[in-house]
Amino acid sequence: MQTVRFLLCCLLSLPALAQQQAPAYPLITHDPYFSIWSFTDTLNASPTKHWTGTTHALNAIVQVDDAFYRIMGAAEDVYETVLPTGDESDFSFRYVLQEPGAAWTETTFQDDKWLAGVTPVTHRKEGNGTEWSTRHIWLRRSFELSQLPVHPMYLLTGFDDNAEIYLNGTRIHSAKGVARKFQYLALDAQLRALLKQGKNVLAVHVENTGGDAFVDVGIAAKMPRLHEQKIKNALQQSVKMTATQTSYQYACGPVQISLRFVSPLLLQDLELMSRPVSYITYEAVATDGNTHQVKVLMTAEGAIASNHALQTLTAQQYQHAGLSILKAGTLEQPILQKKGDDLRIDWGYVYVAANIAPGLQQSVGTTATAITDFITNQSSGKATGQGKALSLNTQFDLGRVGSKTATQQLLIGYDDIFSVQYFGSNLRPWWNRSGKETIEQQLQKAAAGSATVLQACADFDAALQQQLTKTGGDAYAHLGILAYRQSIAAHKLVQSPQGELLFLSKENFSNGSINTVDVTYPSAPLYLLYNPLLMQGMLNGIFYYSESGQWKKPFAAHDLGTYPIANGQTYGEDMPVEESGNMIILTAAICKTQKNYAYAKQHWATLTQWVNFLVTDGFDPANQLCTDDFAGHLARNTNLSLKAIVGIGCYSQMAEALGEKAIAQRYRDTAAAMVQRWMQMADDGDHYKLTFDKSGTWSQKYNLVWDKVLGLNLFPAAVYNKEINYYLSKQQAFGLPLDSRRTYTKSDWILWTAALTENRAQFDALLLPVYRFATSTASRVPLSDWHETTNGRQVGFQARSVVGGYYMPLLKAVLR
Repeated sequence: MQTVRFLLCCLLSLPALAQQQAPAYPLITHDPYFSIWSFTDTLNASPTKHWTGTTHALNAIVQVDDAFYRIMGAAEDVYETVLPTGDESDFSFRYVLQEPGAAWTETTFQDDKWLAGVTPVTHRKEGNGTEWSTRHIWLRRSFELSQLPVHPMYLLTGFDDNAEIYLNGTRIHSAKGVARKFQYLALDAQLRALLKQGKNVLAVHVENTGGDAFVDVGIAAKMPRLHEQKIKNALQQSVKMTATQTSYQYACGPVQISLRFVSPLLLQDLELMSRPVSYITYEAVATDGNTHQVKVLMTAEGAIASNHALQTLTAQQYQHAGLSILKAGTLEQPILQKKGDDLRIDWGYVYVAANIAPGLQQSVGTTATAITDFITNQSSGKATGQGKALSLNTQFDLGRVGSKTATQQLLIGYDDIFSVQYFGSNLRPWWNRSGKETIEQQLQKAAAGSATVLQACADFDAALQQQLTKTGGDAYAHLGILAYRQSIAAHKLVQSPQGELLFLSKENFSNGSINTVDVTYPSAPLYLLYNPLLMQGMLNGIFYYSESGQWKKPFAAHDLGTYPIANGQTYGEDMPVEESGNMIILTAAICKTQKNYAYAKQHWATLTQWVNFLVTDGFDPANQLCTDDFAGHLARNTNLSLKAIVGIGCYSQMAEALGEKAIAQRYRDTAAAMVQRWMQMADDGDHYKLTFDKSGTWSQKYNLVWDKVLGLNLFPAAVYNKEINYYLSKQQAFGLPLDSRRTYTKSDWILWTAALTENRAQFDALLLPVYRFATSTASRVPLSDWHETTNGRQVGFQARSVVGGYYMPLLKAVLR
């Protein structure tokens, strides 16, 4: 009765799908860099953004007769540089690393004996920049102004960790914490009172309390937005998401406009999946029985190809094989020169293309001037441009629109030239692994094959929806659809110098690692279902790292580096039991889904080394991290012990399939003996403990799921039943907590835990609070897998690949 009452409570409190379907909506999703989302339920309520939250603006305005309607994006502030930051152009300054004494902020202070520096200022020297590795830095930046701006001024600043900023001797800003993204601080009154014609000095003190170090500062003026008052927000009537598509409908007065985004991420077609081109389709139809003149302007800002909007861009318009094409990228083109987490790509080029046709016009300019031209019927755009706020502008005329639908399709693509560095080799993207392809050819193929591709996407979406619904109902289907594009787009597909497929993840908003094994592990179910070759692509690099002799430890590595540089582990601590267990389990899962054990045979020596490590060190783990490293170290972790046991069982299963009967029996016996010890040592009455030595604790035992999914049958049903019944007594409004230490959770693990059930009511009781979180959370970012179960708010992480783990119940259904 307790389960039934909880389930009814969940059902009654579920939000309607028509209100909020997702925390954020995927629009263009290809890889960790080419990834554009809407963070609001209505597409015209906010600028579109990269998954990190940095604006990557797509804008669309529709003209119906003499009226103008915004259907995508939002009116944005436009700034003009007064004093450039280091992100715009390197500037020189004076600095010291010891307390400078009194009057150091004054314009009259003599700083000629201070050190001379050049931006960027970072804890590890970048390019010709300045290395700052101490706790404090004091810097002075002198500059001349010939006249003061007439428009409102803003201080631009970024720093890590705590900052004090002075202008001509007066403190104008202080803040604690990190401001890695530039803040625009509305300080017009202070700046106008303190700035003067002639010499000025900005003085900055920053304290680095640990980790990265960074400081940058400048001044900008906000420019007026012309003609915005003439644009109404169109009424959004609906939004619909499927696995590969997000579609919107709007009322633009007497005309209905449909806008559809399709990223054709069909996992079984690697050539199509890796083609970095999405479709944007506009459709218009009159709803009042009359005809109306309809035109559309779409702008794509060049910032899509930059890390910060202040970088200098170049852009051009040209034609190729029946296509009109716009192209933009940074002037600098620092290919693979940056690595880290909260970064966007600033090399390669973004493209917008369409079939050449009457009424189609493309130009380079800015979003503001493009909108002004569109409203005033002017044409000031150019075929080329260079600057800091360029946009790629496309206008098309749908003519007189009546009851027959008028359509225009645009293509948006990205050529990153080189995608990752892999043990010293710069690798091209999969679609151009030969080095002989061009992005124009990819755009051409996308345009010529659009009807076939879009139909294939529609067919796949319908089949997936049906599969998910059959497995777990409508709520489960919705979660699977939310996870699909997000998980895939957190990877990059390339080919290694050895000719192996590599499908490398980026650990988004957790630490930026590339090919993290304990991120691969939760992601696995989606790829095991739809293309196990991609699953191999997640393991190949880790196997190579060990088998090439570059990783010398007797257990598996944690990662291959920091995205996009995969030259070897950069995470500061090993996870010996975690990663060794993960690699063995996933290898067994690949073999099981392929019904072929050649992959295990290929890496048998390495697998044997790792399984022997689990036999000696895995059952009662020493104090170490597991995949839930954010929760801290644990010794004697019972869930980590389960991973070791299941890993040993998987090795036995593979040995059996390879004809190694004696070896299979030996490891099977070892695992079975461990199961009995585990049940005894972990027992805490009505549940099993978090650690072997701490009664009154508990945790989700999600690692058990492979015992069911892979048919190992190591654990009796009583273990599962005891745990599930206990979990149902610990539920919160937005999910089952991860363990007894905190009330936060990992939603991917809840879906794995739900797969432990054999009862639909219990499955729903675990699933529905996760659905509630995903469709009502106030944290409007691409789906976070780490949230608070009491209020549904994001704790950390977003846009990560691990939501591929939502497919575990479906994997269980398929393999069983």
